[in-house]
Amino acid sequence: MVDEEMRAAAVALLDLCKKKKLTLATAESCTGGLVSAALSEIPGSSLVLDRGFVTYSNEAKQQMLGVTPATIDVYGAVSKECAEEMAKGALAHALVDLAVSITGIAGPTGAVPGKPIGLVFFTAASRSGRVITHDRKFGDIGRDKVRHASVLQALAMLYELAEKEEPRPPAGES
Repeated sequence: MVDEEMRAAAVALLDLCKKKKLTLATAESCTGGLVSAALSEIPGSSLVLDRGFVTYSNEAKQQMLGVTPATIDVYGAVSKECAEEMAKGALAHALVDLAVSITGIAGPTGAVPGKPIGLVFFTAASRSGRVITHDRKFGDIGRDKVRHASVLQALAMLYELAEKEEPRPPAGES
């Protein structure tokens, strides 16, 4: 499923992160690891990509990323609040500079009142404290297209965050 558009976005992000010596992690739900797959397909990605958390169930979000049960009870797993906790949880559970999270409804089922098919929440967060959160309403365009568009959105948000980060000093310097 990694096509040329994803590959180009992944290469651009990896190149920028390598230049700045930044590392990253992903926390994915509806994309099931596709962001990590797009990144890890590129030779040399291990210099940047540390790990990916695939947290499809609510229990996995709680156990692996520290999403609180209250967040899921009050806002739902598909929410801005959950996406923010997922990204911050990835930073807390990996020694990386940047993290991105994705949680949404890819379809064809899963819609609930107020949360239609194609609704996806994203958060990109940096260890330096920057946080970017977006929601996208891709619509009922088909599961593959929602997931594809979500990967591109996540890679773009990581790139935006990486651009704003200061390069990490070489080892031994402070």
